[in-house]
Amino acid sequence: MNEERLLKVLVGPHISEKATLLADAANQHVFKVAPDATREEVKTAVEKLFEVQVTSVRVANMKGKRKRFGAHHGRRVHWKKAYVTLAEGQDIAPAGNE
Repeated sequence: MNEERLLKVLVGPHISEKATLLADAANQHVFKVAPDATREEVKTAVEKLFEVQVTSVRVANMKGKRKRFGAHHGRRVHWKKAYVTLAEGQDIAPAGNE
């Protein structure tokens, strides 16, 4: 798989209360990913970037919220997130804690 493509697959971590609970309880991490990313690309990208073993990847397409800007109606951009389950004993260390 192309290295440049793998670096563009993961947009960033998705930080929320649910994501924090999943990281603690189920060894799952949530990432914002490119809208055209596949499960296999997400798995390969996480394994290469964080040097961990991934057991499963689930993806969800998130619809952008409808918003009003005064008299104008608009919508935030649609995005995709991936729930990545790591193998037993594996963990992704936060930045700066090495």
